[in-house]
Amino acid sequence: MAAERTSSFAGLQSGGLSDTLPMFELKAAAFTLPVIRLLGLDMDAVETQLAPKVEQAPGFFRNTPVVIDLAELSESDADVGFPQLVGLLRGLGMIPVGVRGGSPRQNEAAKAMELAILGEATKARPREALETDIVPVERGAAAPPSRAKKQAGNGSGGRVSTLIDRPVRSGQRIYAAGGDLTVVAPVSSGAELMADGNIHIYGTMRGRVIAGLKGDAAARIFCRDLQAELVSVAGHYRVSENIPAELKGKQVQVFLDHEVLRIEPL
Repeated sequence: MAAERTSSFAGLQSGGLSDTLPMFELKAAAFTLPVIRLLGLDMDAVETQLAPKVEQAPGFFRNTPVVIDLAELSESDADVGFPQLVGLLRGLGMIPVGVRGGSPRQNEAAKAMELAILGEATKARPREALETDIVPVERGAAAPPSRAKKQAGNGSGGRVSTLIDRPVRSGQRIYAAGGDLTVVAPVSSGAELMADGNIHIYGTMRGRVIAGLKGDAAARIFCRDLQAELVSVAGHYRVSENIPAELKGKQVQVFLDHEVLRIEPL
């Protein structure tokens, strides 16, 4: 989800007519995208290692735009094999949108596949502020230490409940498969929370929050401080601009009512 800055351009008018209604706006925006850092050029091995991660949480990766990082490759690795790489990423449900780093020859090959060439200006900042590992929390999987705790049988219908007890930073994506997700810390802008069941947030809720990822229309989102960039239940969503101002910063619940996404105070 884009975190829009305040600067924007008014819709351009055609024909010089002052009474022409603007048809669009151009806005500067910042996006947090998953990064696939290539460590080698064996595309068969890349697919063999990446496919199980996607199978572990298919909804987590489906239609996700990704950036390919070439910084770890040497300049002698000119033939990245972009046609095969782009094909396998798309075959796994992801949408490759650009590359970062790499040599001029590698960048030219990327442009031939209509991939954007992203700048390197952000690399001077600490990596922790820019990227975090994707953390899919699966049923029966080992949780990261002090990060996620499983509580079997606490969700509705006996499903697993996952507890996150540390702040969720910008760029982090957490997916609680097969159950509910509870966060007892703030969620930063640019973070993404997903769960097959309900999501409870006991701190400020920013970022993207998606409940009922696999279509559970009974799932709900509960939070104490609504400041989200996007909220979604079972595929129905609202972005920040479409959330009533009087509900922002309030304690609310988000739920579906006859396929209409509603946001109501608690």
